[in-house]
Amino acid sequence: MTPIEVLYEDNHIIAINKRPSDIVQGDKTGDTPLSDLVKNYVKEKYNKPGEVFIGTVHRIDRPVSGIVLFAKTSKALSRLNQLFQTKEIKKTYWAIVKNKPAKPSGNLVHYLKKNEAKNMSKAFDKETPGSLRAELDYELIASSDNYYLLEIHPHTGRHHQIRVQLSTMDSPIKGDVKYGFNRGNKDASIHLHARKIEFIHPVKKEKIVIVAPPPNEVLWNEFVSIVEKE
Repeated sequence: MTPIEVLYEDNHIIAINKRPSDIVQGDKTGDTPLSDLVKNYVKEKYNKPGEVFIGTVHRIDRPVSGIVLFAKTSKALSRLNQLFQTKEIKKTYWAIVKNKPAKPSGNLVHYLKKNEAKNMSKAFDKETPGSLRAELDYELIASSDNYYLLEIHPHTGRHHQIRVQLSTMDSPIKGDVKYGFNRGNKDASIHLHARKIEFIHPVKKEKIVIVAPPPNEVLWNEFVSIVEKE
């Protein structure tokens, strides 16, 4: 069984720290999705006969690492879906970029239009036909000799939103050749990580805060140590 890193689990929900190579839901590649790995984990851990229910609440792009939430019951799934729709789930991302932003913190608003054929989004300054409004806040939280660590709070959940918005302000994410970085990472990852998620538990009604350590990789490790020292 492929190992998965469980960050939080109770009777209703389970949060996984996704590796950059994992795909959340099945697609044309035919690779085993993370949702199936979670099903297998629950089935084996609790020795469950028959089919195990795992509901996919949200997704992050395949080359991205970090927190993915799954529901273990249909009730939790519908309530979590509602929390996402009403923007009551707060998400924090970390991104490592090559170019220092012109301002150490800021708010970005663009209008994104998805190109289905290329699986890319393009950012516009003004609303154009078929575009969707995208907004995020960013803050520069650490610097190394060659790279910068940004903390990002998206206010919307558009296709490739963080990737295209950072690229539009001339700070493409390390490894993200699709959006302007000059070379890919060897493992096909990009240095974007779903770092933290905060929400009111759909059943217990208590505040849940889940934090995911970034991948065990040289540059991520360097930035983690810088942040921990500050």
